Amino acid sequence: MGLGVFGGGIGATQWLAQQGAKEIMVTDLSSAEKLKDSIAKIAPLIQSGVVRLRLGAHELADFQHAQLVVANPAVPTPWTNPYLKAAHESGARVTTELRMALEQVPADRVIAVTGSSGKSTTSALIHHALHGFNGKKAHFAGNIGGSLLQHCPVIGLDEWLVLELSSFMLWWLGPNAGNPHWHARIGVLTNLSENHLDWHGNADHYSASKSIVRNRGASDQIFLSRFDIESPTQARKWAALSAGAWWENARLDAQVEQCLPLFESARLIGEHNKRNALLALQACVAALRIDDPRLDIQTTTRTLSANMNRFKGLPHRLSLAHECNGVRWINDSKATTAAATLFAVNSFPNIGQIHLIAGGVSKGADLSAISALTPQLAGLYCIGTAATQLACAGATLCETLENAVKMIHARIRPGDVVLLSPGCASWDQFQNYEARGARFTELATKLDLVR
Repeated sequence: MGLGVFGGGIGATQWLAQQGAKEIMVTDLSSAEKLKDSIAKIAPLIQSGVVRLRLGAHELADFQHAQLVVANPAVPTPWTNPYLKAAHESGARVTTELRMALEQVPADRVIAVTGSSGKSTTSALIHHALHGFNGKKAHFAGNIGGSLLQHCPVIGLDEWLVLELSSFMLWWLGPNAGNPHWHARIGVLTNLSENHLDWHGNADHYSASKSIVRNRGASDQIFLSRFDIESPTQARKWAALSAGAWWENARLDAQVEQCLPLFESARLIGEHNKRNALLALQACVAALRIDDPRLDIQTTTRTLSANMNRFKGLPHRLSLAHECNGVRWINDSKATTAAATLFAVNSFPNIGQIHLIAGGVSKGADLSAISALTPQLAGLYCIGTAATQLACAGATLCETLENAVKMIHARIRPGDVVLLSPGCASWDQFQNYEARGARFTELATKLDLVR
């Protein structure tokens, strides 16, 4: 249910066929044209008759006659979805590609990372620092895309799998999805801010879904978070919800907490990324201490920190897209929450030199914190369906990314920063945040060539 374009549906289809499934129905609300690249990857299975397609709509009978339903984790409100309900009532097992993959992986070798912002960078830093440490492998999968099921690594006794998990994925790993509460050996939370409220319905449900990364009933789990240390006001706000302050009493190592100065030379932009690195360091030390209780903390943290300082960052996350005539064009397309945009803006010393491009699909979130930046910025350029919600006195209503870049190009001066940090999802005008970031880079480069 939901072939999608990020690889999970493709991987599930291929894996089920490899396991001997004789009849696989792939159903998706999107058209064949939108899914053409994904369909091409399972074309041999379609031609062999093992896979049938149902595109543009779902059919209730397909779910009523199924033995197994593998749902895309982003399927809206799966707890009330009539098709999934029909599958449950007919006795089918309902699961996700990730859940099936995790059944093939020892949970005691998994580090699971979630959060409203910073989870991609934090999980990537953990993987970067652990991979090759003492000659041992580490693996990386989850919300970064692709299929863990199709490319499920064999995790050695001294190896770790780092998983980046979205709130959708976590809901499916919790007890409300009809399966036992899965938990990783090490759980990590970066922070909480409003996100995906269009899917969850409210902040209560969002926080409860995120809380699945921590299983208080599992005595063997180590849980790590610096949320209440870094954002005490925000933490108090979220603690008032029904899930409570589920991140409290995290098992942080005091010796590791003293290591923030070690990241002064890190290549990542922004103070918040130094804090991401510190949380990643906590997770690495916890993992290595599980493997060796006699671990020399000081020596280990210095070696791990040196590894992290060589990390160049992930694409579309405060990455330098282009630089010309003293102007830096920064691609932060992955910033799909207002909090992530604020982190990005505060990563630069002079906010008055920032031309900020924001907007897209708001996902039901409050974007007023971005709008409030307008008087301080060199300019706020609003795009997408949330453009009118963002635009206020002094902001520029651009509608499209192309218009925004053209307007900025006529105004920029040496020393300025052009920052694409939308605070919104991309799917009103782009297939995904990666396509949005790639288009931004293309536009910036092309305009400078004709200047």
